[in-house]
Amino acid sequence: MTSFVTYAYIILSTSFTTIHGLFSEQSPLSLSALRMEKHTRLHFYFHDIQSSQNLTAIRIVRPPNKPVDSFGTTFITDDALTEKPEASSKLVGTLSILGRNPFKNAMREMPIVGGSGVFRYARGYALARTFSFNPKTGDAVVQYNVSVLHY
Repeated sequence: MTSFVTYAYIILSTSFTTIHGLFSEQSPLSLSALRMEKHTRLHFYFHDIQSSQNLTAIRIVRPPNKPVDSFGTTFITDDALTEKPEASSKLVGTLSILGRNPFKNAMREMPIVGGSGVFRYARGYALARTFSFNPKTGDAVVQYNVSVLHY
């Protein structure tokens, strides 16, 4: 019986190793051992509309006495993603990207820090380039090239 208890203790103690206290555990099995990691490249156009009743972007925070592109300005967007720059082209869905998007720069890079569904455990980057911009209305079409690693 003692050898069984010792064996069970060794198995359990090596299965979950405490890293930084009670709430942090590390499993010896890697996710890649269970499923194969995939690399997906996406190309789409992002339609940012601020000038009509069908808004897809709205500014929610603007620092006082600062221009629209200043630090701290925050927008919420729900932009359509299409295969081509025309708004009438095929809709391809939605995507969440977290990061700073300095829209006046010719090329911007933003991180992919997670995902859901087929993009669970996603990581990668998105490269954005403005295709067209109307300074009077704030409407823009932005081309995205996204590279994502996921399981």
